[in-house]
Amino acid sequence: MGFSAGILGTGACLPEKVMTNFDLEKLVDTSNEWIVERTGIRERRIADPETATSDMCLKAARAALKDAGVKAEELDLIIVATATPDYMFPSTACIVQDKLGAAHAGAFDLAAGCSGFVYGFSVASQMIASGLYQKVLVIGAETLSRIMDWTDRNTCVLFGDGAGAAVVGRVEDGYGVLALELGSKGSGAMELYQPAGGSRRPATHETVDGHGHFIHMNGKEVYKFAARIMPATCKRVLAKAGLTIGDVDMLFPHQANQRIIDNAVKHLKIDPAKVWVNIDKYGNTSAACIPICLTEAQREGRLHKGDNVLVVAFGTGLTWGSMLLKWAK
Repeated sequence: MGFSAGILGTGACLPEKVMTNFDLEKLVDTSNEWIVERTGIRERRIADPETATSDMCLKAARAALKDAGVKAEELDLIIVATATPDYMFPSTACIVQDKLGAAHAGAFDLAAGCSGFVYGFSVASQMIASGLYQKVLVIGAETLSRIMDWTDRNTCVLFGDGAGAAVVGRVEDGYGVLALELGSKGSGAMELYQPAGGSRRPATHETVDGHGHFIHMNGKEVYKFAARIMPATCKRVLAKAGLTIGDVDMLFPHQANQRIIDNAVKHLKIDPAKVWVNIDKYGNTSAACIPICLTEAQREGRLHKGDNVLVVAFGTGLTWGSMLLKWAK
């Protein structure tokens, strides 16, 4: 017997420190006007030196559990989507499982870059739909400031730190997941990557001196990929559900670049008032983007039971994911 899976509660954690474009003007050859015009970003949050990814995960998780009215002991599984784990191993999810007191939960990390939360949610929803589990915690979290080359103006202006979480569980029939799509284009893997630190190029003095442990991105190619895939995957997932863009109440796009979002809005022909945007405040928080957006929208009363919610993300891999939910909360 299949079960309907949906979001029972959401939560987020954003560092207190705000780094504005004017702060960046003091670090690299850039300007507030240049950044805003090309990205839509005005500021981003930066974690303090003592804060690791698991610390933000924990705060977001506790907020999501409270919102859902679920105790940590009730969780069957914890999935953390991140490109910036505390350690190569153990998984950040295991650290969160211990600190959260989720004694009965399995735990693992998932690596799909900015698409990570959608990938993690897809796994969780199918675990629940199959009847294997009842409650799964999915967290997207990043401390991208730790792998940022603050001398590279093409990347350091884009990213921020943060975490978002969702408790996924059984909901009424007809609510929750209506359709999903995951995709990848591995031929573009080197367009956005961290060259060193893995088995291909282990850490050495040379990799550190050569900035090999920082984010490297071919911005032009990633932009072209995103502009093409975002509207395409949205249309496909709507078709799977037998709905049209006119049936969508809210669209939550990955917050990578305002121009990419505007392009998707244009091609989808959706009312901009239905599109959630917070890139100006937080920049690109990778896997944390979508759950932070969902948390904000819910807290601000923009999501209502029965709303058709369309979510779309893209990221390193290259990967993408979209999902259509009938909001159950």
